[in-house]
Amino acid sequence: MGAAEKNVRGMGTAAKAAVFFTVLVAWVLLDQFTKSLFSGMQPAGVLAGPFAGLIDIRLVHNTGGAWGIFSDSTFGLGVFSVVVCVVIAGFFFATIKQTSGLQTFAFALIVAGGIGNAIDRFVQGYVTDFIEFSFIDFPVFNVADIGVTCGFALLIIGLLVSWRKDGAEGE
Repeated sequence: MGAAEKNVRGMGTAAKAAVFFTVLVAWVLLDQFTKSLFSGMQPAGVLAGPFAGLIDIRLVHNTGGAWGIFSDSTFGLGVFSVVVCVVIAGFFFATIKQTSGLQTFAFALIVAGGIGNAIDRFVQGYVTDFIEFSFIDFPVFNVADIGVTCGFALLIIGLLVSWRKDGAEGE
């Protein structure tokens, strides 16, 4: 790949790898820090809020997945998270030359979120969730969940942009 082709996708592979690892580590640290604020506390109703009429702080010890699926399957969900993170990271590095900067950021958020919740599952036996929308009925979530959700949305956007660029170049 020539220098001109490298610039079409934005960054070189070393820069993408650095962004991936930096975002991954920063997001896991942010996730673990926010969860540590509730260390030793037991779930008990709304702790604070609503903030701007949107969000409450409600501590939940989640032994299952979103919406309570697979309740009491903490270890199995932790193993599943690690396997999925390894597969996603492997796919990212296998396709790093074709991956845009936005896609790199997205992959890092997804993997970081999975790792953040897996750490909880293996260390505590549950995931610490604490963010609750006060205006809709939605599961309580955490910073790791935000990484997975936003990362997935950004990945879709990045793929659509990439496909559009590739289509425009082919015309």
